[in-house]
Amino acid sequence: MKKYLVFLLFTVISVGSINAQDWNTDFTIAKNLARTNNLPIVLVFQGSDWCAPCIKLDRAIWSTDEFKSYAEEHYVMLQADFPRRKNNALPEEQLNKNKALAESYNRQGIFPFVVVMNAHGKVYGETSYKKLTPKEYIEELNSFIK
Repeated sequence: MKKYLVFLLFTVISVGSINAQDWNTDFTIAKNLARTNNLPIVLVFQGSDWCAPCIKLDRAIWSTDEFKSYAEEHYVMLQADFPRRKNNALPEEQLNKNKALAESYNRQGIFPFVVVMNAHGKVYGETSYKKLTPKEYIEELNSFIK
């Protein structure tokens, strides 16, 4: 049974990463990737199935070829999703990881909430949905990086 659950978890994570952006969902893995590649982490708190500004941010920024192409070389993307619909429910382990991230980086419960940080979790800056082009949003994210 345990092997089945592990397989299912990897399948869900794999399918999730095929979507709009190459998202990491594990903070430890994201930190290791950021450290190894000397890249900042862009942590995105979202409610993918209920938060209208989150959905707009995904469509206007995360899903664009311009952003995806840039992010692939310049960021480690980390997603903390909080869906509400039963059919989109996350495995309990992933939900607990997302809650732990929210306790550390999104205590106000803002959605969407974007945190730019280094590989050690030191926050460079924070933002949210803004009506910007992908290029302008990239410029904003990069303005936080020291």
